[in-house]
Amino acid sequence: MEKIFNNTQVAFALKSDTELDRAYFLFKMIDNEPLVKIGTAVTNFALKAHLPVEGLIRATVFDHFCGGVSEDDCLKVVDKMFTKGVTSVLDYSVEGKEDEAQFDAALEMTLKTIEFAKEREAIPFAVFKPTGLGRFFLYEKLGEKKQLTPEEQTEWDRVVARFEKVCRTAYEKDVALLIDGEESWMQDAADDLVADMMRKYNKQKAIIYNTLQMYRWDRLDYLKKLHSEAKAEGFHIGMKIVRGAYMEKENKRAEEKGYKSPICVSKEATDINYDSAIQYMIENIDMMAIFAGTHNENSSYRLMQLMEEHNIPKHDSRVFFGQLYGMSDNISYNLAAHDFNVSKYLPFGPVRDVMPYLIRRAEENTSVAGQTSRELTLLKNERKRRKTEDN
Repeated sequence: MEKIFNNTQVAFALKSDTELDRAYFLFKMIDNEPLVKIGTAVTNFALKAHLPVEGLIRATVFDHFCGGVSEDDCLKVVDKMFTKGVTSVLDYSVEGKEDEAQFDAALEMTLKTIEFAKEREAIPFAVFKPTGLGRFFLYEKLGEKKQLTPEEQTEWDRVVARFEKVCRTAYEKDVALLIDGEESWMQDAADDLVADMMRKYNKQKAIIYNTLQMYRWDRLDYLKKLHSEAKAEGFHIGMKIVRGAYMEKENKRAEEKGYKSPICVSKEATDINYDSAIQYMIENIDMMAIFAGTHNENSSYRLMQLMEEHNIPKHDSRVFFGQLYGMSDNISYNLAAHDFNVSKYLPFGPVRDVMPYLIRRAEENTSVAGQTSRELTLLKNERKRRKTEDN
């Protein structure tokens, strides 16, 4: 397989020298773990104390990892990326809300992004988080097979109605819909709900996509079980395949509560699990659609190779590669330059509300071995290449 991800000219074609320098500076900071911890604490304090730091955050971390403060704000970024064949997934990244008015607001925003996607070739998917539409506690209680109180049942019925409305709208407007994965102890209830939506709306093709976090050792079995149900009942499976984002939290809770951790024993085991899920889906592509969310070059090459072996055209709408905005441009833009389907998750929302998301990104970058140093090497190479070219 031809190695394409080292081409920094393609990777950073859209970045000006200033933006390149900012990205380099940012990843230099993220590369310093104590600095990330201090920065996180200071940022949280500044926002809680309503200190005027939003401008600074916006000019640095926010603009690098986010598309804007509103969906309209994102369009400049969406259109710019699309000139290079990279599409966008508008991700309303406001987290941790707990009341009905906010769940309804998230529902309206999701419906709006579906409408946006319907009108634009550059936005092939819409997305939402299960806890964006209902309280974490309810998913957790249902996942533990506990009886809801009558009040909770009424509240859960509203959550189901929100899911139903989003999924039905996506189906009617023919817009693929990604539903994000969250913590394992609330995921069972979300999985059941999403599977019901697939049964209903994925009769002809995959419109509704769930998420499998492959750092969990039980997910491949879950996929196979769902596949046998899909065959029996006649529906398609859409899956976003990712490694996962809550590892420390998962291990800590398992230890505290004394149950076996749902997380694979090692990074190698997770990698094998991830690649196995991708392979299983490619082998059953007649009933499946994949959104391969990964910043891992080997996994991306592996999927490219599998597509070739199974004679799946690069532009087959059932296979998408996905990365987060502000990361792994070397993968995204080089894939697009070679005609593969590729999407960037483009988070947006008010600066203050999106901070939990951004902090998680920074922490994740420090904990994923090699991720930040890889970004730094590529940025360094591109800066060097431009200097040589200028002289």
